Amino acid sequence: MAVKKEEVYDATQIQVLKGLDAVRKRPAMYIGDISIRGLHHLVYEAVDNSIDEALGGYCTEIEVIMHKDDSVSVYDNGRGIPVDIHKEMNKSALEVVMTVLHAGGKFDKKAYKVSGGLHGVGISVVNALSEWLKVEVARDGKVYRQEYNIGAPVSPVRVVGSRKSTGTKVTFLPDKTIFKKNKFSFEILSERLRELAFLNKDLKISITDEKTDRNEKFRYKGGLVSFIEYLDQNRETINKKPIYFAAEKDHISVEIALAYNDSYTENLYSYVNNIHTIEGGTHLIGFKTALTRSLNNFAMKAKLLKNGDPTLTGEDVREGLTAIVSIKHPEPQFEGQTKTKLGNSEVRGLVESIVNEALTEQLEQNSTIARKIIDKCRSSALSREAARKAKELTRRKTMLESEGLPGKLADCSARGPEKTEIFIVEGDSAGGSAKQGRNRRFQAILPLRGKILNVEKARVDKMLSNEEIRIIVASLGTGIGRDDFQLDRLRYEKIIIMTDADVDGAHIRTLLLTFFFRHMRELVEKGHLYIAQPPLYRVKAGKDYAYIYDDEELEEFMKKNKKSDTDKLDIQRYKGLGEMNPDQLWKTTMDPEQRTLLQVTIEEAFEADFIFSMLMGDNVEPRRKFIEENAKYVRNLDV
Repeated sequence: MAVKKEEVYDATQIQVLKGLDAVRKRPAMYIGDISIRGLHHLVYEAVDNSIDEALGGYCTEIEVIMHKDDSVSVYDNGRGIPVDIHKEMNKSALEVVMTVLHAGGKFDKKAYKVSGGLHGVGISVVNALSEWLKVEVARDGKVYRQEYNIGAPVSPVRVVGSRKSTGTKVTFLPDKTIFKKNKFSFEILSERLRELAFLNKDLKISITDEKTDRNEKFRYKGGLVSFIEYLDQNRETINKKPIYFAAEKDHISVEIALAYNDSYTENLYSYVNNIHTIEGGTHLIGFKTALTRSLNNFAMKAKLLKNGDPTLTGEDVREGLTAIVSIKHPEPQFEGQTKTKLGNSEVRGLVESIVNEALTEQLEQNSTIARKIIDKCRSSALSREAARKAKELTRRKTMLESEGLPGKLADCSARGPEKTEIFIVEGDSAGGSAKQGRNRRFQAILPLRGKILNVEKARVDKMLSNEEIRIIVASLGTGIGRDDFQLDRLRYEKIIIMTDADVDGAHIRTLLLTFFFRHMRELVEKGHLYIAQPPLYRVKAGKDYAYIYDDEELEEFMKKNKKSDTDKLDIQRYKGLGEMNPDQLWKTTMDPEQRTLLQVTIEEAFEADFIFSMLMGDNVEPRRKFIEENAKYVRNLDV
């Protein structure tokens, strides 16, 4: 074995990243990633500073403006960032906040009792990852301004005017060398701002896109009650007015709103200091425990359960439940760095006691509504046995060693989920092309016959009697349901929905997305679900040809080939995957080296729930209104 020549390894080899250099060197450590998600996170961090002012009672309005040059402004009418000289740093406090990590007013709890964001690194990280940033502060009757270039001050803080009101305005342009995709989405930003408006009662939040003149204004005097009404507007509710209660103990405030509806799914959303704790935590455990106990106690006391009825389980009492659990904690402890699960042990008991007392009182005061809720829970309990039998049947079908895989599945030769993928394909024709065009080593094909059941309108037992759904569950190998689903049994790393680019294909895709969102959400949360992007056109100009994926790309191709008359171009419009031969399908849609996949993510679970309940539920009027309002944004419609 050759011995490598020893190289000098001393203090000169140790690199010290100064100031904000560490952020630019490893941006994903601070904002999660540098994709579209990380880009929008910059705006969230700037907004979080304004929200903290609102939590302290100093801010009533927040405004977000998307400018034509792709920069963004965030304004609030709070106190304004301090501008006086920081004694330790010997520079303006404004400059310290904007250029020094872990500098802010959120640590000693004097300036802010509770706060969200990145605990003092947020706005300085935004500055570090921006090509330029400008901040204006109005306080003490004056307006102060400072500008920065890639996180470094261009000039000292200076007075540029006078104003009686107070506030802060931050304008920044994300650095294109870091964010390859630097176009902000009005939809993504407005969803988060709407959520913040729900969580902070009566706070005015607006967003404007100067490119399109789109504007949204959010202000909810009902707070969490308005949140529940928004989520359930497409469902028939049992209690028309959501149950709401709030309490504070040991400097921890708890707010909860809940309602029951006629659906068969539960929708629980938990927050800590406005941060969506998607993995739950002690506050959500406390709520669930108290809900089950309170409803069982009330049902027994009021003799609403018949002889032989089973005791209501947590699953029973959460069927058709929409609930928001929001707490404000001065010292939240999160498990992991992602802040998605609360770990404070004292919170569980505190939430339990608050829910037990408040919910029992409201049930007793509204006995008619309480009886309807118990009837709903009892119906769920009685259907549980049928669902258990259906799950058992499905579980047996997933036992690969004894029964084998479904006959429709053309499996891959590789074993183990790593680097393998399954295409869920619409129809036998497309399935045949996909089977011939695939790489058999790592790509499996599962053709579906027609549309699967709309699970938005079905209980688990009925859902699992659907043959196509059973085949999907058996092919994936994970099982289904809270007790049976195990992600580590997943047979493929990627699950790819591949449907035609027409109305029927879009409907099948929505049915599948609804199924995965409602019953296998962890597949989405862990990044396993994708949507294939087949081309819309095959265009030939002379000897040149190209596969085109949308109308904008078609226009660009025509300009490049200097062909304004479409009669001179050979344009083939694909209406179905079956129109492509196996080689074309491989090159355009299945080849990992050339294809485009859309990963399905849940940025705002509450907004996804709203969309699915509207598109797939029984209430027609909201669906019609949604189509009318959004039709103008549709670029391709194949009817």
